[in-house]
Amino acid sequence: VQLVESGGGLVQPGGSLRLSCAASGFTFSRYVMSWFRQAPGKSRELVAEITSRGTSTDYADSVKGRFTISRDNAKNTVYLQMNSLRPEDTAVYYCFGNNHWGQGTQVTVSS
Repeated sequence: VQLVESGGGLVQPGGSLRLSCAASGFTFSRYVMSWFRQAPGKSRELVAEITSRGTSTDYADSVKGRFTISRDNAKNTVYLQMNSLRPEDTAVYYCFGNNHWGQGTQVTVSS
């Protein structure tokens, strides 16, 4: 099983980023997929999750209306579209599925 995140970087407040997580080694379309984040000095928290077929999603209150999780089962990839980014969104973002974690991608929101 392998989960590989990409798309992180430095963005100004109010900006946007799109994270991707490419999965391999398991039947991606059978699993709920999630995005978590961990800011310095804080515990890892759930940001968003999506059901196996993409028919239902759920979000942390802090990102509702700004972030959108989606998936493409044909490409074995889950995405996190992040809009209206705030400095408090700065964290390492992790993909999670089938009880496995990706390596994380850094998102920094700063002017």
